[in-house]
Amino acid sequence: MKKKTLGSVLKDRREFLRLTQRELAAKLGVKASHVAYLENGRRRPSLSLLHRLSTVMGLDSETIFLLAHPEAKELITPRDGGLAAKRPENAWRNFLKDRSLIARHEIKPSEMRVLKQVNLLGRVTSPRQFLFILNSIRQAVEEE
Repeated sequence: MKKKTLGSVLKDRREFLRLTQRELAAKLGVKASHVAYLENGRRRPSLSLLHRLSTVMGLDSETIFLLAHPEAKELITPRDGGLAAKRPENAWRNFLKDRSLIARHEIKPSEMRVLKQVNLLGRVTSPRQFLFILNSIRQAVEEE
């Protein structure tokens, strides 16, 4: 059994949807060569392209994100595995309590409001994930 990679998942799903690389590229707003690079593992998609891939191809965004950024798995998966730590309300409370963390990362009030809204989604299970989300948002804003 071969290891799943982002490229193999994208290619399998594209073929399942009976799309050519050119057709998929048109739906994503990129060149067909970029799709080929992604499928061959020669490029890593931006966060905005990952979102479009997820939407257009009907793929789970967390799964394809982790395939594109396997180093982020530790940030998303809690280390302790404890049940209390997995409760979203505890993650948000712990994040808010850590003033040194907030100061160290220079989190602005407007960013805190966005993170508070993210918390309402109920998928964040550790304070470190809020930092990861914030840095992803900052990176996406810089790319635009």
